[in-house]
Amino acid sequence: MCLLLKKVSAQFGHCVPLLRCLAASRNRLFTSRSRNCRTIAAWPLTRMIPRVHVRLFSKLRNIGWKFPLMSGRVGPRFASRGARHLHVNVSPGEKAGCSIEEGDSSYPMVDHCYDCVILGAGGAGLRAAFGLGSKGYRVAVLTKLFPTRSHTVAAQGGINAAIGNSEEDSWLYHMYDTVKGSDWLGDQDAIHFLTREAPRAVFELENYGEAGSSRRSQLATRLMSNCPAGCPFSRTGDGRIYQRAFGGQSLKFGKGGQAHRTCAVSDRTGHSILHTLYGQSLRYDVHYFVEYFALDLLIHGQCCKGVLALELETGIMHRFRGHHTIIATGGAERCFFSCTAAHTCTGDGMAIACRAGLPLQDMEFVQFHPTGIYGSGVLVTEGSRGEGGRLVNSAGEFFMERYAPNAKDLASRDVVSRAITLEIFEGRGVGEKKDHVYLQLHHLPPETIRSKLPGIAHLAWVFAGVDVEKQPIPVIPTTHYNMGGIPTNWRAQVITRDNEEDKVMEGLWAAGEVGCASVHGANRLGANSLLELLVFGRAVADNIDCLTRPGERHTDLVPELGQQAICRFDATRYAKGSVPVAQLRDEMQRTMHKYCSVFRTCDVLQRGCREMTRLYSCNLPDLCVQDRSLIWNTELVEALELQNMMLCCMHIVYSAENRKESRGAHARDDYRDRIDEYDYSKPIEGQTRRPINEHWRKHTLSWAYEDGSICISYRPVVDTTLDEAEAQHVPPAIRSY
Repeated sequence: MCLLLKKVSAQFGHCVPLLRCLAASRNRLFTSRSRNCRTIAAWPLTRMIPRVHVRLFSKLRNIGWKFPLMSGRVGPRFASRGARHLHVNVSPGEKAGCSIEEGDSSYPMVDHCYDCVILGAGGAGLRAAFGLGSKGYRVAVLTKLFPTRSHTVAAQGGINAAIGNSEEDSWLYHMYDTVKGSDWLGDQDAIHFLTREAPRAVFELENYGEAGSSRRSQLATRLMSNCPAGCPFSRTGDGRIYQRAFGGQSLKFGKGGQAHRTCAVSDRTGHSILHTLYGQSLRYDVHYFVEYFALDLLIHGQCCKGVLALELETGIMHRFRGHHTIIATGGAERCFFSCTAAHTCTGDGMAIACRAGLPLQDMEFVQFHPTGIYGSGVLVTEGSRGEGGRLVNSAGEFFMERYAPNAKDLASRDVVSRAITLEIFEGRGVGEKKDHVYLQLHHLPPETIRSKLPGIAHLAWVFAGVDVEKQPIPVIPTTHYNMGGIPTNWRAQVITRDNEEDKVMEGLWAAGEVGCASVHGANRLGANSLLELLVFGRAVADNIDCLTRPGERHTDLVPELGQQAICRFDATRYAKGSVPVAQLRDEMQRTMHKYCSVFRTCDVLQRGCREMTRLYSCNLPDLCVQDRSLIWNTELVEALELQNMMLCCMHIVYSAENRKESRGAHARDDYRDRIDEYDYSKPIEGQTRRPINEHWRKHTLSWAYEDGSICISYRPVVDTTLDEAEAQHVPPAIRSY
């Protein structure tokens, strides 16, 4: 080993500490000891060691070391993974289990059989994937982009959990804040489950893998155990998880002041969580199908049998059969002109559920984040205000004191967004056009900015050209989150309505932003979204494990299953209209932003309904797709995404026009009051309860039909918890901060 170090030290001096680490661990790393060869398992090394050391391994191979793909003496843990492809199109191992059908179609079909099929590789999809993989299920994950590029990576502020590292806290306080934040439209059984499981989810995230006491021992431990490290949360002085203040969070049921409940990794929490979950999923029998676009669900009767997907690289159709299909595709923020979301957030999961005949729930509730960078819409985390940032108008006033005397800048997001909009409407905006406000951070200590908000400082410099240590950031409310989505129960099972009763759709699940459990109700609290991904991603895996066993036999599919989706795909591919995809998308986004924004009125919403109906019924069928190839046809993919966004827009604007009240993120100038079953501004004694058709504390369910018409029904809010002895329900009250 000493001779080996001398041979490579000249060219790879920076790697000598790594080699010494390997040498010190040779009893665990070496799997054979011949005179001329040292054989070690390459797969965990190349996965764990940074990319800069790839050249080192090539050099080692040239001077005598061998790095086989799999060694017979590394044990079953390495051997079971060494030969498989982590990311596959159709790998050699899978071809034996796939059948290719030519039929009469011009699109050959490749069939796959899995226990579970997951659409989307963001936080919820990855948590479900490795949860199922750890229980022995064969899992396929379909994603239209690489897993670590999923939009979860952009979450900044943190994840809520009442672990009490800053002050005495309780998940019951967290539950109260979440119900209050939802403006009493959230289902309290789901909120009970979410907040109760929050500490467990965070501690589990923190403790994935093993960690040593030093960087070198951590590397050696990870190499030997083949186990990724846990999420690297920021730490307090005594080594505990750092928790910051966030909007809408309080102690002692709103009477104990501001809570510090949001666990953070600097201002890159989503990035760290996503990479941690992805690393965990690679330990198990999880097959990733990267750059696959889901076209439609395979529905037979009242059961979901899988999904039909397009392989973007080759244009081949794939039919994925699974006993359970989990939709985790994220939101539909790209329906709006300015938003904080990635260009991939096009509402694909919501649209395929809608085309399968399922309703969408509470789609009128779209959250506008108070602080998107003016001109670009890039998110500035609420954590910046949690660390002490203040909103300022043109008069130099910290104006949130007028709108939320207690919480001030840390009121819930809908309250802050409306306050900023009112300041602009009343002429107190800043800038040349007086159409935005400032977020001031330069009064904070530079060390706070550099240690707690380095990402925000960088984004402000890149997208606004300001130095946050000296200048304020120009901000404006920007589309950020869909509270609505595919309706589910607290177990994450997709539900529909039959005879005014909830009915579970067999074999279909939804988790994350695409689902509507409904833990957010009319308004999401900041830092509850990352928590939702973990809690309900895990719930999917746990509940599937209670229903089926790994390896159960698949029944035969009806031959024509999926043909309708192929016909729609073919019609889109050969669309010969006159409206370009980009032009129609831009018109749709501007229409939604103009007619369905922060403040809404009857006239504006009705105009929005007419405009969207025209775009959906007249312009969308007249779409023009010039590129008709199948291999990496980005224009075709954008056309398919546009169809999905159009469906989501129809649900949003018609649901918003239908709801004649103001609640949470849905604020109407012509109906300013919240209309409940009682008038909660007065004692309810002596009041007569309004029937459900006379109040609006109910969920909106909307169905879309092929002709562009929208059918609307309702579903009662769940006011009971999972266990009243453990957590009593929170009775409705007037919401104020």
